[in-house]
Amino acid sequence: MSLRVAVQMDPIETINIAGDSSFALIESAQKRGHTCYHYDVKSLALDEGRLTAWAAPVTVQRVVGAHFTKAEYRKIDLVKDVDVVLMRQDPPFDLSYITATFLLERLKGQTLVVNDPESVRNAPEKVFVLDYARFMPPTLVARRIEDVREFHARFPGDLVMKPLHGNGGKAVVRIPADGSNLGALIELFDNAWVEPHMFQPFLPDISEGDKRIVLVDGVVAGAINRRPGEGEFRSNLAAGGYAEPTTLNAREEEICAVLGPELKARGLVFVGIDVIGGKWLTEINVTSPTGIMAIDKFNGTDTPGMIWDAIEVRHAAMQRG
Repeated sequence: MSLRVAVQMDPIETINIAGDSSFALIESAQKRGHTCYHYDVKSLALDEGRLTAWAAPVTVQRVVGAHFTKAEYRKIDLVKDVDVVLMRQDPPFDLSYITATFLLERLKGQTLVVNDPESVRNAPEKVFVLDYARFMPPTLVARRIEDVREFHARFPGDLVMKPLHGNGGKAVVRIPADGSNLGALIELFDNAWVEPHMFQPFLPDISEGDKRIVLVDGVVAGAINRRPGEGEFRSNLAAGGYAEPTTLNAREEEICAVLGPELKARGLVFVGIDVIGGKWLTEINVTSPTGIMAIDKFNGTDTPGMIWDAIEVRHAAMQRG
């Protein structure tokens, strides 16, 4: 059965087709005969209970500089004209993002939204992971410098400081063991963000990279190891890191076995988790996970196909009521 798919994502004109997961999902959808629309989250409108978007039919091809074509934009009804919505715009996870989840949640039982918007709203990457503290490095979420100094005294050495709702390794900084730049960084973060910040001991194992493990409907689809680029400690691909093939060890398999059923129950179909040093869970990425193209390149797998298999099963179940 062919599906009508609306993809809520950033401008398709500027994506890097060599690694963009949304592009791969659209490409895979086309191969299955599904019709795809592209729309910007800012075009969502709720008019007397009817949720619409300003969207254009889109087709993609793997040709650099000519990777898509769009038909004319028009207003589409996200119930009458669409079977599936893919919520794929990048964070920041701010009030705009949260508002979009509230709007898309109104489609429940009528149009399948992937990932489930209520669950996305309730599972920001660096907050949801706190439910699994037994797999995490020591972690502090705080804003007062006194709390940070107390934490640092318990875990002497370098610290890592992160925006609680950041993404792609942006603004992740390393604080030296003497804490000489801590005060200035707290001031900077406090001015930039109203929420608390996250602190963890610096993990030297990051020099060996961290693993991005992708789970599809709670099942491991594959993994890559991401290593920091030259002069960097951040391994995020968006921050200059590079990918290499990898497999999972027993601890990582245990983490996935614990997380998998909960992700599936929450309607989090496409999730990427990050594990450092083979044992430290640091993030559960549910907003706009990436990494599937690198995984498939190394493993010869078809992760977009696995995601569409899961979506089609969920859509059929929803249709049956």
